[in-house]
Amino acid sequence: MNQKITKSRLLITGIAGFTGNHLARYFTALGYEVYGTTIDEPCMPEHFRCDLRDRDAIRSVVDQIQPTHVIHLAAISFVGESNASLIYDVNVIGSCNLLDALAGLPKAPQKVILASSATVYGDQGSEVLDESMCPRPVNHYGCSKLVMEQMASTYHSKLPIIITRPFNYTGPGQEGHFLIPKIVNHFKERKNMIELGNLYVEREFNDIRDVCEIYAKLLSSDAEGETLNLCTGRGVTLLSVIDRMNEIAGYEIEVTVNPAFVRPNEIKRLVGSVDHLTSLIGTIKPRPIRDTLLSMYEA
Repeated sequence: MNQKITKSRLLITGIAGFTGNHLARYFTALGYEVYGTTIDEPCMPEHFRCDLRDRDAIRSVVDQIQPTHVIHLAAISFVGESNASLIYDVNVIGSCNLLDALAGLPKAPQKVILASSATVYGDQGSEVLDESMCPRPVNHYGCSKLVMEQMASTYHSKLPIIITRPFNYTGPGQEGHFLIPKIVNHFKERKNMIELGNLYVEREFNDIRDVCEIYAKLLSSDAEGETLNLCTGRGVTLLSVIDRMNEIAGYEIEVTVNPAFVRPNEIKRLVGSVDHLTSLIGTIKPRPIRDTLLSMYEA
């Protein structure tokens, strides 16, 4: 599929974050004019400082850009955030402010993608999570994303919306407190030992480059009014990650299992169903985990 686009204006909220940075480079290479919002002082003329809780501010940005496409990433994404009001203000009210601004444009965008989260599923007691399951989030972050999804559904008659529920993904530039960057950084620093949890559980650890490709295919698809997993359905064990990193770094690290990192009754394998996603954009061929780890180690 030829994804080369000209004269398309893409607005990425939260453009200065890990995902936003990668998407900006990816879509710029495809020929999009890429703009973005950031909560901090912008470092590029195409970036706008904007707090989504400020209706007038986001409306002003949207009016200036007149985006043809939108990817909404901006959110309070730290599960441990203690200010519950802030989580809901940004993730729910902020999202509604954005959608109101987009719906008020003289010409509606061709596609609006809202990033929700796989955390909306909560504990389903199943190894494979699919969109037919009733969400049961267990924290404010997951709850806020589910409420955002529900509110967004009221805009389907006004805007061509797709809601994605991303599973774990990683790559160069991801914050060091996330699991895979933590492991890679231990090897970069040539540490002799690392503490981890259950080495044999399987989780999705997808490549940010695959995520960028999925977003691009969704933006150029005919799909709208859909809620779908952003996943590959591939489980990866921590033990296999350690094995690949031993090979890449050229030495073997000592792994200690910290009981505090092991959850009781943990599901051995937990991945997303790709059936709905592939019905919309075709087969997904994820990069090997070794390629992902190597890109992070060499970054």
